[in-house]
Amino acid sequence: MRRDPAALPLPSAHDAPALPPRVYPTVDFQRDGIQHGFLKVPHSNDASAWGAVMVPITVIRRGNGPVALLTGGNHGDEYEGPIVLSRLANTLKTRDVSGTVIIVPFMNAPAVQAGKRTSPLDGGNLNRAFPGRPDGTVTERIADYFSRCLLPMADVVLDIHSGGRTLDFVPFAAIHELDDAEQQARCDAAMRAFGAPYALRMRDPDSHGLYDNAAEAQGKVFVTTELGGGGTASARNVAIAHRGVYGVLVQAGIVPPDVAWRDGAEPSDAHASVQLTMPDDDCYVASEHDGLLEMLHDLGTTVRRCDVVARIHDITRTGTPPVEYRAKRDGMLIGRHFPGRIGIGDTLCVLADVPSGVPLDA
Repeated sequence: MRRDPAALPLPSAHDAPALPPRVYPTVDFQRDGIQHGFLKVPHSNDASAWGAVMVPITVIRRGNGPVALLTGGNHGDEYEGPIVLSRLANTLKTRDVSGTVIIVPFMNAPAVQAGKRTSPLDGGNLNRAFPGRPDGTVTERIADYFSRCLLPMADVVLDIHSGGRTLDFVPFAAIHELDDAEQQARCDAAMRAFGAPYALRMRDPDSHGLYDNAAEAQGKVFVTTELGGGGTASARNVAIAHRGVYGVLVQAGIVPPDVAWRDGAEPSDAHASVQLTMPDDDCYVASEHDGLLEMLHDLGTTVRRCDVVARIHDITRTGTPPVEYRAKRDGMLIGRHFPGRIGIGDTLCVLADVPSGVPLDA
């Protein structure tokens, strides 16, 4: 029997009493049926002295069983997750579920409402705020509630991302390299079940404060994605996310395959995903200049070490030759800066290894 989050033991540091979470759900995680409610985060401000940030949440439960936690809008300018999970909250029925599905389409609600990567309330990047703080900012309190209340209930966690306004990616599902072989195998199976065109063993440029790490540290199955970008959602990538959500739920034993078919999410062939890896930091190419970005290769193409992958043109004068950027390794171009203007310190492009003999036409 799973316990209500409010009854969960709270971790403490140096034997000091832990502060309780300062987020208040309007749903009962132990009640069967469908509930649409909120995670209420008190926020006193000039517009509302006793106000609150309201993070929408749907809980669909039928008896004991595995629990899936599905999140979108971790960054507010990434739209595939919010679109697909909003649809799921409207279509999935209690009779379809064995266990519990917790759906949070707009995880960082202030950022989603502003169409920004970070929260306009405190500048917080939710995906760099974990494990969070109960006495912190709104962003830190949301992270704390997920860390101490929602993640402990979950068996499988799917967090849907894309490139937002400043990056674009080939559509892939991703997991990390983990020390626990059994947990690694479970994460790998869920990633394959998502059925994206590409499946990546991901290497993060900065892993501090990630939601991923908080879930993995608790032994959870965790899958994330990057599905396009550019601050919009394409029909293709929304369809990939829709099929992928059902693929994970079916693989976890929470939803039967016929429900996925009914809702237009016919399962993909998991074996069709091209398997990618990121073995070292040379997979990332960073810009050391400001200017106009000219990519010489499109996403999904392969390059060789020392190939020129992009040029940056000076936009302050003519007669200045562009700066060339070269690949530091062989690999497939899986990500790039978006849109055309680029600044010093921006990630210019991302490369990944493709196993030899694997077709590149996914």
